Order: sequence, then structure tokens, then C-alpha cells
Amino acid sequence: MPTNVLVAYGTNNGSTAKIAETIAEILRKEGLTAEALPARSVPSAVPYDAVVVGGGLYAGRWHKDARRFVRRHGKALAERPLWLFSSGPLDASASERDIPPVPAVKKAMARLDAKEHVTFGGCLEEGAKGWVARMIVRNGKGGDYRDFDQIEAWAARIGRELPA
Repeated sequence: MPTNVLVAYGTNNGSTAKIAETIAEILRKEGLTAEALPARSVPSAVPYDAVVVGGGLYAGRWHKDARRFVRRHGKALAERPLWLFSSGPLDASASERDIPPVPAVKKAMARLDAKEHVTFGGCLEEGAKGWVARMIVRNGKGGDYRDFDQIEAWAARIGRELPA
């Protein structure tokens, strides 16, 4: 039976969901069983052999659904391989250099013995929900900075670390 991986995510406008779905797709190509689910909808992490948790960054904070997920399922997450990711910079910086985790994610990494954290570029485009998001787009500061080659390479590396 292939390793069963959960990719849980917190998102406001769907950008982080697309990253999570891409990660799950690559893990399946690596021979694993993987599904991407909104973090708030996951009743338990226990059925999974490994977990990836991602959250969008908003004003320097990880998405509340991702924060709540790691808090609520901490015991189970500490007992299995865990990777974390953030999405959010609205520029090319995440493709150019390693961006350290925000403080809450750094604490979760230490507490849960996470294997790794990576920050991917974000995406904020016309039609975004929220007053602040709409203002960012209106002021020309939005765009799609997700690097899917980088995302796929990271997911493939995770897939190679886990038994298929």
C-alpha cells in the first residue's frame, strides 16, 4: 500500500489551494497516495502517513486555518513526517532566495519537528476577496509570482523521501 499523504492548506483567494493541489499531483506521480484538502475540513491527521501543511501569508501571518490545523492536530503531526510551506510574496523574491518562515511557523516547525519549510511566491489578481487585497491589486502591486517549477521540484523531493 503506497504512503498516504495529506496536503492541508489555508487560503483566502485560492492561490495556496492551487499550490497544494500541485504538490498532491506530483506526489501521486511519485507513486504515493495524496490528497489536497482545506485545513479547516480535515477531521483528523491520524489516517495519513505523512502531512504537508501550507498557508498563505497575510500581513506577516500564516493563514488562520493553517495555524489552527497545526495546533489542533499537533500530536498526530509530531508522530509523522511533516513539511510546511507558505505562499505570499508578491514579487520574485521567493524564486530568487530562501525566505525564512514567519515566527508562528518557525515555532510550529520546532514543536512538531517538521522536516522543512519553504516559502513560495504568491498570487493576488483581479477579483480577490477582501478590502486590503483589492487595494493591493488596484495599486498595481498584485500579480502571479508562483513558480510551479520550484513547487513541483520541492514536491518531487518529498515524494522521493517517502516510501511509495
